[in-house]
Amino acid sequence: MASPQTDPRITSIQPGGGIVMRLELAWGCVRRWYLWVFRRGYIQRMERTRKGSENVCPHPVFDPRDVKFFRNLGGYHWETKDDPFAWRDRLPFARVGLAELLVFSLLTFVPAAFCLWALFGLGARGAWGWFFGIDAVVLLVIGGLIVWFFRDPPRRIPTGEGVVVSPADGKIVEIEELEHDESIGGPALKVGIFLSIFNVHINRVPMACRVESLSYEPGKFLNALRPESARENERMIVKLQETGPRARKLIVSQITGAIARRIVCWLKPGDELAVGEQFGMIKLGSRTELFMPREPGLDVCVKNGQTVKAGSTVVARYAQSE
Repeated sequence: MASPQTDPRITSIQPGGGIVMRLELAWGCVRRWYLWVFRRGYIQRMERTRKGSENVCPHPVFDPRDVKFFRNLGGYHWETKDDPFAWRDRLPFARVGLAELLVFSLLTFVPAAFCLWALFGLGARGAWGWFFGIDAVVLLVIGGLIVWFFRDPPRRIPTGEGVVVSPADGKIVEIEELEHDESIGGPALKVGIFLSIFNVHINRVPMACRVESLSYEPGKFLNALRPESARENERMIVKLQETGPRARKLIVSQITGAIARRIVCWLKPGDELAVGEQFGMIKLGSRTELFMPREPGLDVCVKNGQTVKAGSTVVARYAQSE
């Protein structure tokens, strides 16, 4: 069962659902039928290495692929060494976006290949030549942008006491000092980051921390550049507590945009993460906000309009403890 500190509306790592998610779940039914009929031995081997005492998924669990969308609820899981699909984490693309990458590639690169075949293989000329040529270029550009969007480049994570790294790639669009933030429990600094479709959309934690709670708010899909999008758009609010001696509270808010409509967050209360560790993504353009305590000696290291990178750009630095 989900932790009582988790919003009951969070029933999967992608609470907003989506067509591709439904396609994956439907494919999972077919895959499990195949395994049950033809690969009973494989199922038994996976059962022997499976951890956890209960199945929280709405379907049988045969291997790690079956818990992909529900791993934030606890239940069955596998250690990395026992996961035959762990190699997917080493791909230069976000693992949670591989299905979208496959679907959009089929919808763009395959038709583009047909257009190129018609243009050069069949020798289409005149109006048909222009038609196939333009279509091929448009489809290749769109497909290339999709591939670029789901990339997962390595990042060098800064070290040092009091360092706060950016939770997202993008452009700083807001830096605001708040007199009091209820969740922080006092004065706070708010940093808003806009992510375009050209940015990496994987989110990372700003400090070594423990997850306190998560809450999910359905909403609109306004342009993420608009300040009201932070209040009115669909969003996931992740409350964190620094695992260092000061135990500072931080909040990272994942916010959808006009194009990005799918928030992914695989955290659950109690999880402990290292600074810069990945915890989710927002698919196809969005906004991320970071709230942190405003203390004497806090050095803000970014400014409005600056481009930042998740996990590697230092947003702020707290004075070292005495």
